Amino acid sequence: EVQLVESGGGLVQAGGSLRLSCAASGVTFDDYAVAWFRQAPGKEREGVSCISMGDDSTKYADSVKGRFTISTDNAKKTVYLQMHSLKPEDTAIYYCAADLARLCRWRVFDAGSWGQGTQVTVSS
Repeated sequence: EVQLVESGGGLVQAGGSLRLSCAASGVTFDDYAVAWFRQAPGKEREGVSCISMGDDSTKYADSVKGRFTISTDNAKKTVYLQMHSLKPEDTAIYYCAADLARLCRWRVFDAGSWGQGTQVTVSS
């Protein structure tokens, strides 16, 4: 099981930007799909974005399309989520998850590895 560590969360005003990082410990993401999920208070967890290392295909939730970008570094040891034009409704704990199935289907990650989460708060 791969160990994941998220970072980059914080407090930002509406319209601002943040970049989240998800670092793999001891392995690379070559054989994985990596996704970002978020969970706001009182709401269910939702998939935000995913990248499959097999073909570098990406997937985004409709609510973040055009504002968020998922990417990886050349070494495929870190996955980033660049977030622009942040809105108060983006406030949540953001988690990264990785799965060897290399499929960007949200339910696949239920059985994958998860990080501890990083808080993103967007003020109005």
